[in-house]
Amino acid sequence: MTEQIIEQLDSIFKPRSVAIIGASNNPAKWGGMVLQQAISSKFRGDIYPINPKEKEVFGLKAYPDVLDIPSNIDLAVFTVPAAHMPKIMGNCIKKGVKGGVIITADFAETGERGKALEDETVRIAKSGGLRFIGPNGNGLWTSAVGLNVSPFPQPGHGPMAFISQSGTFRFVAAQVAGIRGFGISKSISIGNQADLQIADFLEYLAQDDDTRVICLYVEGLKDGRRFFNVARRVSRIKPIIIFKGGSSTIGAKATLSHTASIAGSDEIFDAMCQQAGLIRVDEIGHLFIMAEALFSQPLPKGKRVAIIGNGGQGVTMVDKLVSWGVEIPELNESDKQRLKGIMPPHAPIPNNPIDFAAGTMETMDEVRIVEMIASIDYIDGIITNVPFAMSFQPSLAEQKKSVISAIDIFSNLPEKYGKPIITQKWMEQSNVSDILKSKKIPMFDSTEDCSRAMHALVKYAEIKKRIGI
Repeated sequence: MTEQIIEQLDSIFKPRSVAIIGASNNPAKWGGMVLQQAISSKFRGDIYPINPKEKEVFGLKAYPDVLDIPSNIDLAVFTVPAAHMPKIMGNCIKKGVKGGVIITADFAETGERGKALEDETVRIAKSGGLRFIGPNGNGLWTSAVGLNVSPFPQPGHGPMAFISQSGTFRFVAAQVAGIRGFGISKSISIGNQADLQIADFLEYLAQDDDTRVICLYVEGLKDGRRFFNVARRVSRIKPIIIFKGGSSTIGAKATLSHTASIAGSDEIFDAMCQQAGLIRVDEIGHLFIMAEALFSQPLPKGKRVAIIGNGGQGVTMVDKLVSWGVEIPELNESDKQRLKGIMPPHAPIPNNPIDFAAGTMETMDEVRIVEMIASIDYIDGIITNVPFAMSFQPSLAEQKKSVISAIDIFSNLPEKYGKPIITQKWMEQSNVSDILKSKKIPMFDSTEDCSRAMHALVKYAEIKKRIGI
């Protein structure tokens, strides 16, 4: 089944040619927005606008029908009214198209008439072996060929895949990825899941070399048993983080008109996530915090975490982590004394959390403390502040060289010791932050985000142990 899905979905995620059916010179229309984004993306394949009323669309030769295109077409993107879909889908079958993205709405989410139209479109597609995303979505981004067929600007290339039943959340994901400095491998708006379902994409992404973490926004499942079986298998290979809409009674009703989804019992869904090894979150932002930690840091061998910070910062992290089952072990006496020799004179004898008592140190001294803790065998992960460095001037070459050297050592500690490091930005230090960002060290603004990121690493490490690698 997996080999079959890979072959089928390669026509969608790795097309060599794309037809935009319903392309328009009007940038306010879907056919205009999608074509413009496809042209401006890094896609180097052929793009064919389909519009019987135009000779050219945005500088590209337009064709009246997909059957008039002289070359083979791998992927068709549909932005035409729903009533025209059966006929147009039939022509795509005649043309030998194997992949589709139906952006058009007005199908099953609108009632019985739309459901009948959706069923007929699916029947025709299946008759020719065409697999499609949607309908009622807002497009696709695939880093494999640099193709963006959606109304949103192209995100950067990166290790996170995002499958969403919300177009708005796809836009949020692209924004967060840009702000945080990581990219997206695949961004898929699945809509009504009339043909391809979440389980199909999970199977594909499990073997996708561009994807390291899979994030889901789900409102309802078409085939819950298959989703469970596939998700349980894929979560052994890659982490899956899920945010579900429709957990309340009113929210569950709203999903029916949004994407024709039946939300089901939230208690049953939660139990299914636990058994399948999915990491469930209750806010969309938590998806991306956890994803960044999971694709950038090694998994901890256990759940024993050390915290380095100042005062209440460490206390609040302890509270959060302990509430999630993470352990904060006390340091033994010899390790306390070793650390005390480096810390500021007024700082208390270090324990866990380790309190600098509002003191500042040379950048290299902070790095030495973090490395000393990373070397302790009963510590599995570390949360610490971004190492402090006074803003250096370009003329101070030696100071700059010293800071860069210290941050470089710090950035290599996760790989050297096989332990994750999560950092909190406690003041603006662009000179240091830029280096850490380039080295893929996660930096977060709050103690809660840092705690949540570490919890994700601990939780997925436990999931892999429980369900098997």
